[in-house]
This record gives sequence, C-alpha cells and structure tokens, in this order.
Amino acid sequence: MKTARHPLALAAALLALAFSARAELKLPAIFGDNMVLQQQQAVPVWGWAAPDAAVTVKFAGQRKSTHADANGKWLVKLAKLKASFTPQSLVIESGDTKTFTNILVGEVWLASGQSNMEKPVGKQPGQKPTLNAEAELAAANYPNLRIFQVEKMLSATPRTDLEKFRAWQECNSNTLDSIHFSAAAYFFGREIHTNLNVPVGLIHSSWGGTKIEPWTPPVGFQSVPSLAKITTPDFGTNKIPNTAPTVLYNAMIAPIAGFALRGALWYQGESNRGDTNYDLKMSALVSGWRKVWNEGAFPFYFVQIAPFKYIKDTTNYSADTDPLPRFWLQQSRAVRNIKHAGMIVTTDLVDDLNDIHPRNKKEVGHRLALLALDETYEQEVTSAGPAFEKMKIVGHKAVLKFEHTRGGLASKDGQPLTWFTLAGADGKFVPADAKIVGKTVEVSAPGVDKPVAVRFAWHQLAQPNLSNGAGLPAEPFTTQMPVE
Repeated sequence: MKTARHPLALAAALLALAFSARAELKLPAIFGDNMVLQQQQAVPVWGWAAPDAAVTVKFAGQRKSTHADANGKWLVKLAKLKASFTPQSLVIESGDTKTFTNILVGEVWLASGQSNMEKPVGKQPGQKPTLNAEAELAAANYPNLRIFQVEKMLSATPRTDLEKFRAWQECNSNTLDSIHFSAAAYFFGREIHTNLNVPVGLIHSSWGGTKIEPWTPPVGFQSVPSLAKITTPDFGTNKIPNTAPTVLYNAMIAPIAGFALRGALWYQGESNRGDTNYDLKMSALVSGWRKVWNEGAFPFYFVQIAPFKYIKDTTNYSADTDPLPRFWLQQSRAVRNIKHAGMIVTTDLVDDLNDIHPRNKKEVGHRLALLALDETYEQEVTSAGPAFEKMKIVGHKAVLKFEHTRGGLASKDGQPLTWFTLAGADGKFVPADAKIVGKTVEVSAPGVDKPVAVRFAWHQLAQPNLSNGAGLPAEPFTTQMPVE
C-alpha cells in the first residue's frame, strides 16, 4: 500500500492499466486499409476491446458509440452510406485509436467455391492460364476495384477471425497476379465497376476440390429437414479433413460473416457431381449464409458446371446412367427454388473436354455480371438463356416452349440444332432433328411416331448450339421431370 501511494508508482500503475486497455482494441482482419464498404445499407463494424470499455467509431461524418460487453465484444452499425470514390478514414477509439485509410464506398461481393472459382487469371501449377492471360493482366489496373483474399484454413468450430489472408489491396497487374486472385470474380467485379461507375470490393474465399458441405454452416443444414442431422464430426486428436461438414465455413466464412455486402457468387459442384440432393444442399448453404450475415435474402448467383469427360471409358457410356446431366438438373432446380438466385450456363465455354477448368473465365464473369446487372441493379439486359417451360405433342413431333427467349430462339453457330434426343413409348432415346419454328422448337426422329419425352444436352460432352438472341446458351433439360 505504501508503494501504491508513491506518486511515481501510482502514475506507472495507471499508465500500465491504460496501456493494457489500449492494447486490447482489435478489429477482425476483414477490416483494413484500402477496403470498400457497402453502399445503401447499414454497415456493421465490430471488434474487441476491454470488457465494458467505451468504443466510438467515426466514418464519413458519422459518429457511433457503444460499450463492449463483458467478454469485450462490441458492434456498431453505420447508417446507410453513399457511394464515393473519395478515400476516407475509418477511426475506432477505445483508449487506443485504430485508423484505417484509403477506404471507398461502393459494391461488395463475396466469391466462393472450388477450383473453377479459385482459378486465377495467370499461371497456376498444373493448370493452363485463362484465355489472353498476359493481355488481361497487363490491363488490370483498376485502383477503385479492391480485392481481399481468404487463404485456406480448416476449423472444427467457428472462428472469430481469419488466421491466413491477403489484406485489402488496390487491383493492379501485380496484386491480381501475385495473390492468384479468382479470375471469375475479377472479371465480374471489373464489369460491375465499369458499368455502374462505383467502387467495387471483392472478397475471395475458395478451395479447389472441395464439396459444398464443408462450406455450409450448421444453421443452414438445420433449415432443411432432410439435412438437419448433418453436423461437424468430433475430430478429437485426429486431423481435420477438408471434406467434413462446416469445416471450411468455420475457418474461411464465419470470420467474415456480417461484413456488409451486396451478394455472393458461387462456382462449385464438380466434387458433388454424384449427389442426388445437391439442390437441397444448395438451399442449406444459401439459407445458412443469409442467416449468419443477417442481411436478408441477398442475391446469390452461381455457375452451372461445364461439360467434361468424367467417364473416361466411353465404350460403355450411357446417358441413362451418367450422373452429370442429372446434376445439371439439380442445379436448375436449385435456381428455381432459392429466392433471389440466378444461374449461368457454361456448355458453350469449354475449350478442352479433357480439362475440368475451362479457360474462358472472362465470359463466366461477364455472365455473372449480367445476372447482377439485371436482377440486382435492375438494368435492361438479358441475363439468362432459354429454359424449358413445357411440351406438347403434335402428331409425330414434340413441340417445346421456352422461357428467357428475348430476341428469339437461335442457333448460336448458324448450324442445325444439336444434342436433342427423343423417346417414344419404349423409353429409348435416339438422336433427333430439332428446328426452330417461331418461338418453339419442334423435335422429331425417324422411327418415333408417338413421342413421349425429349432430352437436351443430356450427355457429359454436350456442347449444344441452342441459344437466345443475346447469344446465351439454353439449359440442359429433360421433359421427364423429375429425374431421380
């Protein structure tokens, strides 16, 4: 007690306490210099400080104050922000002061999935670069397009912060290439940025070869009754595999959940190709992400996986047993069952049917951007190709009607329509002739006098030419709905 009363000792003790409080002020890794904050909606800012400490957040003329809870966690919400190219600073005070600089306000999107989302613009070990990679990289100087990369991590429980990441950076030839940022996400973001003339922030979190289950939070599985029993295994001292449910969500999504964004992009499915309930798993993923973000039903746009020679020995190949067309059907069901979702088709973007990574990621990004421009930003653009609507039988012909036929139906290469098959009462599908007649397609085949069903692009190698006037390809389909 005598020592504590000494003025110098007392001052030292108070200084130590003050330093301790200051040292505890921390924000998640997703906040940083060069970031983009989402416009036109409330923006959560959160972190940790000393228990019960006062915290003040200042940005763009706003000043928000709160107190940390007993565990030191705090959160404030900035009121809606206006898009701005003017660099601003985010200041957080709680004994100590943290300042993040060069911050813009615009549109923020999350991109996730497996290797086709992960594929960068330039070279990657074991893969070919995207088309025109050198020219695209040389032209990739967009200082108002900002990129953040989540690195690969696993966790058996939800983490509060990222352990491995590449912090927010201005997009240029060097940053885009050096961190191997997603090509599909970059081309999407670039088009949104140039079309809307607002800053864009892209958060990339993907891992090649992974299934959908590891990316899904527990609350997502619980939202789908048939999947509710799926849980994270108890690994004990065993190594955590990246195939286990929720382990990628826990490490690579949970730490950024809540960071204000406009929507999400998803390019995954090759590793789930044999699933018969992938549409339900997609519903679980989207529902789970929307619940943990607590932003409502934000847009979710995804890529239908491309044709590929999954079955290498084609001597006994049968479309009746090929899981790929049935998986395409699962993805088509998902886009119809999930609110504010959209899907692009990529059957026409394959340059090598022996390469599971199509190189034309610029067009993938463009088509995803069309969905966003159409559905999210309400521009007058065509964002979807023809989708089967209904069939009627007229004599020996099956007459098909389609949705999304703005500009009419067309053969993309000007040649006769391809990859249609027709079955009669015996259920055997044979190659068919298909012709565009007005707003319909008429399908017939020699020997099939009484058609019963039509399949389109029902083959792992199918690269059909049916499109709409905007050049967007038709979805693979069967008139035998549903197919188990």
